[in-house]
Amino acid sequence: MGTLKLEADIGADKPIAAQKDNLKIAVEVKSFIRTSKITEFYHAIGQYFPYKVALQKLEPDRILYLAIPESAYEALFGEILIQDLLIEYPIKLIIYKPETEEIQLWID
Repeated sequence: MGTLKLEADIGADKPIAAQKDNLKIAVEVKSFIRTSKITEFYHAIGQYFPYKVALQKLEPDRILYLAIPESAYEALFGEILIQDLLIEYPIKLIIYKPETEEIQLWID
């Protein structure tokens, strides 16, 4: 796989905090705590796709999700550019509430 080391934040057959049927998943969790949510988004997708490619080679039966806070989802994902990007380059999302660490929405 080369010398680069890539790690998603959560990976398990049945994650404790994130269950999606009986699927094997990996979750890259992003906090979006910087001032610029769009810069955070660029950073997140910049990590998501290399992780996805590596995961497909190492564990092809595991599905990668990007977890983002509800506030970032509400601020960014209604924007036309972001919607167009997600049509062109689909990303599986988990929308979570940071205060309670509860999943609000799964987007496949």
